[in-house]
Amino acid sequence: MRRAALILSVLAASPAVSETFDVLFDQPSIDRWMYPFNASPGTRSTFSVFGSDREVPTQFDARDGQVLLAFDTDLVIPPGGTSAGYVVRSAEVTLQVANNLVFRLDTTADPFTNFLPSSDPRFTADTDAGQPIELFGAGFRGGWSESNFVETAPFANAGASFLSPGVRNAFAADVDAAGAVRDVSNNPRASFQAKPFAIGKVTGLASGALVPQDAILRFQVDVSDPGIQAYLRQGLDRGRLFLAVSALTLVQQQAGDFPVFYSKENALVAFGLAQAPRLRIKVDTVPACAPTDLDCNGVVDTGDVAIALLEFGPCTGCTSDIDGTGFVDFGDVALIMLDFG
Repeated sequence: MRRAALILSVLAASPAVSETFDVLFDQPSIDRWMYPFNASPGTRSTFSVFGSDREVPTQFDARDGQVLLAFDTDLVIPPGGTSAGYVVRSAEVTLQVANNLVFRLDTTADPFTNFLPSSDPRFTADTDAGQPIELFGAGFRGGWSESNFVETAPFANAGASFLSPGVRNAFAADVDAAGAVRDVSNNPRASFQAKPFAIGKVTGLASGALVPQDAILRFQVDVSDPGIQAYLRQGLDRGRLFLAVSALTLVQQQAGDFPVFYSKENALVAFGLAQAPRLRIKVDTVPACAPTDLDCNGVVDTGDVAIALLEFGPCTGCTSDIDGTGFVDFGDVALIMLDFG
């Protein structure tokens, strides 16, 4: 379901046509519990995140229970084709805890060696209470993608065994410097440290403390990371931003102390007594300008000549260095003059 967002502010920069958006999406379009034995995909009132039994590394994914979120940013922020790009200034995802004093807050990353079988010579014991709840991007397989995945889509395609790892159609993913995704569902077994977008924290609650019901778990996304910034920009360009929440919380078969959160389908959310997953994002749109329109006002004129003259001389990377020589000189002024009007 597409739901209107709360526009906290929209500021237009002058004289250029760039805009700054500060938007709160108070419900996702998709909040899907990605768990092999979810009998009601897309309609559950709560969902949880946890790992699988680390002593049996051949069954399920190591990050077994995951939550997939999607926010339709195109409801407010113009998608691709209207601007040259975006700069994400900040992004925060929040979830509200639905169970009471069951799991302990861990606000620091744990090495993947904590989640290896105890018989593995690389195994190390967890030195702090709890396991972190982490926010990632999302990836897809099996013919599914950001454009066709819906809440009721299958966990895995026909013929796949739900007991096997690596079969889920949508998965938590970290990203490289270009924003390309890597499945982190089995990062301990693949012997790499996953790089989350954020680790969940609760304002005023110390790491190691039991988390009370209705606490708000906050994920402050690291928008300074080039890969995360690229991933967020790609989602804004599509008009839909996918994220995933996961944890390697230690559990046993059919048992364990793991976090549970309210979904948008929860009756308490419908009556305003609980909060669905939310996204607040601040974005600058970057205007598409001709190379000679240095002030980006839609007209090549004397104002652009004035900017070039102010930057006259050696100037590596300057927008006034239109011909890319490393100098702003009369050659660049001539190019501006040719585009006058």
